[in-house]
Amino acid sequence: MPPSVVARRIHLLSPRLANQIAAGEVVERPASVIKELLENSLDAGARRIDVDVEQGGSKLLRVRDDGAGIPAEDLPLALERHATSKIQNLEDLEKVMSLGFRGEALASISSVSRLTMTSRTADADQAWQVETEGRDMAAKVQPAAHPVGTTVEVRDLFFNTPARRKFLRAEKTEFDHLQEVIRRLALARFDVAFNLRHNGKSVLALHEAADDLTRARRVAAVCGPGFLEQALPIEVERNGLHLWGWVGLPTFSRSQADLQYFYVNGRMVRDKLVVHAVRQAYRDVLFNGRHPVFVLFLDIDPAVVDVNVHPTKHEVRFRESRMVHDFLYGTLHRALAEVRPDDQLAAPTGFAPLLRATGAAAGEFGPQGEMGLASQLRESPPLTPGWQGAGAGYQGPRPSAGFAQSEVQGAYREFMAPLTQADGASLPEGAVDVPPLGYALAQLKGIYILAENAHGLVLVDMHAAHERITYERLKLAMASEGLRGQPLLVPESLALSEREADCAEEHADWFSRLGFELQRLGPESLAIRQIPALLKQAEATRLVRDVLADLLEYGSSDRIQAHLNELLGTMACHGSIRANRRLTLAEMNALLRDMEQTERSGQCNHGRPTWTQMGLDELDRLFLRGR
Repeated sequence: MPPSVVARRIHLLSPRLANQIAAGEVVERPASVIKELLENSLDAGARRIDVDVEQGGSKLLRVRDDGAGIPAEDLPLALERHATSKIQNLEDLEKVMSLGFRGEALASISSVSRLTMTSRTADADQAWQVETEGRDMAAKVQPAAHPVGTTVEVRDLFFNTPARRKFLRAEKTEFDHLQEVIRRLALARFDVAFNLRHNGKSVLALHEAADDLTRARRVAAVCGPGFLEQALPIEVERNGLHLWGWVGLPTFSRSQADLQYFYVNGRMVRDKLVVHAVRQAYRDVLFNGRHPVFVLFLDIDPAVVDVNVHPTKHEVRFRESRMVHDFLYGTLHRALAEVRPDDQLAAPTGFAPLLRATGAAAGEFGPQGEMGLASQLRESPPLTPGWQGAGAGYQGPRPSAGFAQSEVQGAYREFMAPLTQADGASLPEGAVDVPPLGYALAQLKGIYILAENAHGLVLVDMHAAHERITYERLKLAMASEGLRGQPLLVPESLALSEREADCAEEHADWFSRLGFELQRLGPESLAIRQIPALLKQAEATRLVRDVLADLLEYGSSDRIQAHLNELLGTMACHGSIRANRRLTLAEMNALLRDMEQTERSGQCNHGRPTWTQMGLDELDRLFLRGR
């Protein structure tokens, strides 16, 4: 039998209990407190923010800024629930530009801690301080000494809610979460200086970044120095959308999504629409299970984005979600496709090139003889195109299996003889004339191509490189010739919801271009009459279901194209040159030139890198030259 229900009278919650309930959504851990306090400081126009933390934030959180401050008469009101200066009416709510706007943070924090706030405005004679505890929420205001700005102290977090305190992790874990919050906001506001101290020790000191060089240094301080070396700068504006920032190359990926920062009007968000668009853009170049790295900023009209979706304000809702999704996907997809070897070899943004020691300081000696067996071997064959078709690879005459006895007998004398000026020049004197991937020197174990460019040594995985070249050519051929459909002898029926069937009927032309023919049989049923010829082995019904799910959620889908690309990738893999295939210098150089002209040539179809650069500085370190 169900337990008896006792009728209870409806009553208003006490302010303390109401704030503690709200704190359950807003204040999860010390990092949540820091987020709310820093957002208030940034909204107040602060240009410098100092954060002091003790014991991971559970004992003390102190945030000091040089913002506009709070008038004395408003200090008690600032700790009240639903009290804010950032919005006045519904029109302000529909186009929020401030980071905070709910008016719940300070009241929630003060209900589960001992909070002290000291503030002074520019026109005030002195500062004022308000203090409250979580027990009775009674605010006490008194004069204090403080420069223009605001300082908020939060002590003994969750002192009156022991159950919440038990859920806190170790000190290091809580501090890591707190530090990550500061890093996110530091990327959002380059014009603000951030300083972080933990247990009296300086942990983070980020100065104001006013130019490209200092902004690059801040990004490197947050994301690591290797990020900018492997990142592409992006800035595109179209249809009222402005996207700028940096996206990491596919080879600079992570095992987890911990270096992904996306901002909408300066607000850090984690939106599933953004994640889906980015994943689509990287799908063709990223290794399975890896996650891309990016720092991106989207500037959009605040009236077309709703930030009042979640209490933590980490999610947003776009009015034109399809347009935003296609803009993000298209921009990133083109940016990754247009990467060429010369772009990857360029100096990272914001960093000056390093000077390399030369001459006697680097341990250099006089002319050194060439390690060739005969003079004939130093003569490279003429550079002729080696491409013979998608499946044939790079064809050319095979090198001779051995050397004549006379050549072997004279090898030592040839080696010891000094080189002439003409023989010693392997690259043109002007670095401008050298292609990005340089000229081939030799082949290693029938797998790798060794080439020399203006920066040093280039190592190329010839199978992976040829696989990408073949794959891109197959995609171009398919796009130009179109997809041939194959009618089904027996049409497959598909039971769907009415909403899904309406979506399929709405996108009938789109399905037709991809080789599908769908027919509406009833309110909740479809018939698949034709599928792409290349996908005759695929499970058509499941594929159509997945595509319709994507269309309903994101407004677009690339599942069909992904299946087609997977088949083309398999064809390219089998049609590429294999290991132990010996290539002539002309064939190797032809492969290098094709790589320089092919989209996404830095990665094979499976996301593996196709080439790497070893600069002279790196080679010098290996052999301790100049030390």
